[in-house]
Amino acid sequence: MEFPPLSKEAFIQSMREKVEQVLGGVADAVNAAPTGKVITGSEEKVRDLMAELRRAAFEQAVQMRVDAGEKSFSPSTGRSQRPAQTEQGA
Repeated sequence: MEFPPLSKEAFIQSMREKVEQVLGGVADAVNAAPTGKVITGSEEKVRDLMAELRRAAFEQAVQMRVDAGEKSFSPSTGRSQRPAQTEQGA
């Protein structure tokens, strides 16, 4: 089964809130780091936030593509429609 491409616009829209949350978390981590130690005081938190965003974005994109494929897939209407076998006579 071939899956159609996902809508880039729909994907971006679905991820917008998550991206904004992560970027807010990056700003919070940098602001919370001690003066003079901004990088060492925030890089681990920022790395973790970005890793979570990468995971969430990939999962969302794959799920949206699978969902698009399932919508375009037309399952059979139950059992196979082949004719009943007739009995062989003697």
